[in-house]
Amino acid sequence: MIIKQVDIDYQSIANCWIIVDEKSGEAAVVDPGAFDERTNTEELIASLGCKVKYILLTHGHFDHTLGVYGIREKYGAEVVINDEDAMMLADTSLSLAQDNNVSHLQRPVKVDVRVNDGDSLYLGDTEIKVIHTPGHTRGSVCYVIESEKTILSGDTLFCMTVGRTDFPGGSTQELENSLRKLLALEGDYRILPGHNRETTLDSERVRNFFIRRM
Repeated sequence: MIIKQVDIDYQSIANCWIIVDEKSGEAAVVDPGAFDERTNTEELIASLGCKVKYILLTHGHFDHTLGVYGIREKYGAEVVINDEDAMMLADTSLSLAQDNNVSHLQRPVKVDVRVNDGDSLYLGDTEIKVIHTPGHTRGSVCYVIESEKTILSGDTLFCMTVGRTDFPGGSTQELENSLRKLLALEGDYRILPGHNRETTLDSERVRNFFIRRM
């Protein structure tokens, strides 16, 4: 398994990851939020020589989704999101694009796969498990690659902090319940978050103030 981060020039835009099953060459782009960073994304995809099968979205906020339309158009990849957040891909108010004056950059996108808790997706033989982790949004999910001990955590869990719950659909209680799901996983995991630097689950068990006070 190859996991690469796309070089994005804007700190406010989410981390975008490309994951590739080396044997099959099948790949997924996770949270492409930068509408004008297609060149960086496409160059990385080309350098990896992979076929983009999925666009995996951890939730529907604009900073994770503005790049979806262009990638879907170029590669024909299937757009994957939880049903609770699917409407955000067509509604600039729900995606918060309107509040951030970028409504003109969001183009409606068809959802191909609506995932729920416990679902699995595959890149070749590599399984990607879905954990529904509401709290930041109702439809937030984490993608778990057990074979790599890796969690793509979106805006649920960050290095030494957690996702905001003051947006529409947010809930502190639901976020705490979602974090408990992640903490219940056995062993350590690499955490690839939606913003800021990567971390590990063991590190967050010890250092994350929000988790320690739950």
